[in-house]
Amino acid sequence: QLQLVESGGGLVQPGGSLRLSCAASGFTSDYYAIAWFRQAPGKEREGVLCISSSGGTTNYADSVKGRFTISRDNAKNTVYLQMNSLKPEDTAVYYCAADRWCSRFASTFGSWGQGTQVTVSS
Repeated sequence: QLQLVESGGGLVQPGGSLRLSCAASGFTSDYYAIAWFRQAPGKEREGVLCISSSGGTTNYADSVKGRFTISRDNAKNTVYLQMNSLKPEDTAVYYCAADRWCSRFASTFGSWGQGTQVTVSS
């Protein structure tokens, strides 16, 4: 089915920015909702943002409001997570996931990428 590959993670100082990419293949991503999740060591995976097949967005984490933005470029079959004003608390492995509809629950998504590490540290 749909294959997802995340990229763009790395080490960044507090206050810095990163843009993560989620590239989809196998099917046209126009038909899928794509969500970003993150998981820090010792913590459960949490939903961050989701974008529907029609382009509507939903924020699932109050801590990223005003700092993170999700968008999609259907021509490139790619979804982005723009992360600004990064904080050490944002350190986690970030995953993208795809399914027919948006959800805050990881268990509802049928396709996952391998994850990309984001580390925010001085």
